[in-house]
Amino acid sequence: MDELIKQLMAEGLTEQQAYKAIEVIKNFAKKKFPLFGGALDKLFDKYGPSEEEDFMP
Repeated sequence: MDELIKQLMAEGLTEQQAYKAIEVIKNFAKKKFPLFGGALDKLFDKYGPSEEEDFMP
């Protein structure tokens, strides 16, 4: 996934825009191929951006 993000950024997208583009593609694929919805979620979630916990000490 990092390679895809880097390629999208090389084409002029910001990192946030690249992740959004991938999310749109994932949702499109899930709509067109509903039988693979769970597999697509697992694939994209595994390689998606990591969410760090935000806390106040």
